Amino acid sequence: MNFTFFLKRTANSQLFYRDLEKDSEKWGGMPTGFNTKISKIFLQVRRLKNIFDNTDFILMLNQAGTDRDTLAKKLNISKHQLSYVTNSNEGEGLIFYGNTIVPFIDQFPKNTKLYSLITTKLSETGKDKK
Repeated sequence: MNFTFFLKRTANSQLFYRDLEKDSEKWGGMPTGFNTKISKIFLQVRRLKNIFDNTDFILMLNQAGTDRDTLAKKLNISKHQLSYVTNSNEGEGLIFYGNTIVPFIDQFPKNTKLYSLITTKLSETGKDKK
């Protein structure tokens, strides 16, 4: 579920989210959110652009074409680096930390206890059957 969507629906909630981000920094907090359609932030929600500009860490997985183009321009991603988020497989993507972009491919072994605890695929947990 894209929970940050609810914080961006109205002008008041956008202002709250922006102020939360600013105040959290003063208190030593690190607000965390995720978004499945990053291009919407740039095209529809102008007030939230500064939150993205102040972000120090981004984990990017497979991206749709419009989102990929938006992020490539905003983050200066090379064509080679874009290949890690273009039709990518599970466990592949880009990590942005400050001004550094690190591509990754993580083929986590699925036959481990840890994998069974962290997987988000209900079909692999048996919890999708009721």
